[in-house]
Amino acid sequence: MKIDFTKNTDGLIPAIIQDNETKNVLMLGYMNQEAYNKTLETNKVTFFSRSKYRLWTKGEESGNFLNLISIKNDCDNDTLLIQVNPVGPTCHTGSDTCWQEANNQEYGFISKLEKTIKDRKENANSEKSYVASLFEKGINKIAQKVGEEAVEVVIEAKDSNDELFLSESADLLFHYLILLQAKGFKLNDVISVLKQREK
Repeated sequence: MKIDFTKNTDGLIPAIIQDNETKNVLMLGYMNQEAYNKTLETNKVTFFSRSKYRLWTKGEESGNFLNLISIKNDCDNDTLLIQVNPVGPTCHTGSDTCWQEANNQEYGFISKLEKTIKDRKENANSEKSYVASLFEKGINKIAQKVGEEAVEVVIEAKDSNDELFLSESADLLFHYLILLQAKGFKLNDVISVLKQREK
């Protein structure tokens, strides 16, 4: 990999640190050639500290190391994207990230939908929505709806109407997310089980 450490007079380039699992950005540091080499040698991310003016391995005092997974170079060869498995919080303040955000796994629209379902569950008495009405009817009704939607997906899978198949698949996923909430779980809990099965 060709990295241009000469573009800045101080020989430093930005290194964006990203969690390998959650894909969240954890922090931004700076590397020179020596810090980059040490990172590769130790598999622990090492920066050049601009305040201490020396090499600094993240976690050398706290034990919150950034275990190296991969390094990618950008199109101009002067910025690194480093994927890591963090040990503990990344920020010196104790936060997961240097933007004071939790390093939670998010799934874009699906996570937004989960939050909406949770809100409907918690406000079932005050908000008369379809989701709220399902929660009011209880776990048996919700489980029944998941079963019905699953059967409809199977039926449409045997047909050639892709639009109907996708529509029924969306209904199944939607009702399954409701069922997870009714049982006190989230999609992340199911994904954790799948990860344990990974070989």
